[in-house]
Amino acid sequence: MYIIVGLGNPGMQYAGTRHNVGFSVIDRLSDEYRISVDTRKHKALIGKGVIGGQKVILAKPMTYMNLSGESVRELIEYYKISQEELIIIYDDISLDVGKLRIRAKGSAGGHNGIKSIISCLGCDVFGRIRVGIGEKPPRMDLADYVLGHFPSEELPVIRETVGRAGQAAETFLTEGIQAAMNRFNGC
Repeated sequence: MYIIVGLGNPGMQYAGTRHNVGFSVIDRLSDEYRISVDTRKHKALIGKGVIGGQKVILAKPMTYMNLSGESVRELIEYYKISQEELIIIYDDISLDVGKLRIRAKGSAGGHNGIKSIISCLGCDVFGRIRVGIGEKPPRMDLADYVLGHFPSEELPVIRETVGRAGQAAETFLTEGIQAAMNRFNGC
């Protein structure tokens, strides 16, 4: 079994923001594979289903971004999966809008949700699908940027990217992380 976690913040005021792109990918996977992500458990909204022949749990932590690790730790401990069976999908300001980067491990790179997960798990070895949201403009507060919405000209790009991130997750599940990296990194 795999657990796929999309990072974001709960609440309507955060829907569609750059920081919630992980939630958007989970919503896309939920729609595509008819997995209802509506059960409140482990400080998250979760749904169980099958993607590409693999049993999965889709999860959207309801802890707010900076405490995402609390939910992820509960999920891993309850379902007794290894960190290698965990995929975290989240926004990345160091990647151009629409770019994807897949990794099996690494630092938090300044992302507070990933910092929380690394801290709560005590390791940095877990699959990541990073979705580029672009660099913040000079003199703009980082929180204002990531909690802001995509401008209308970027919406078609980000919608397409959310779809590719979902495809990358499926490739990860069915063919392994190396195949997902080869196919989607830099796209």
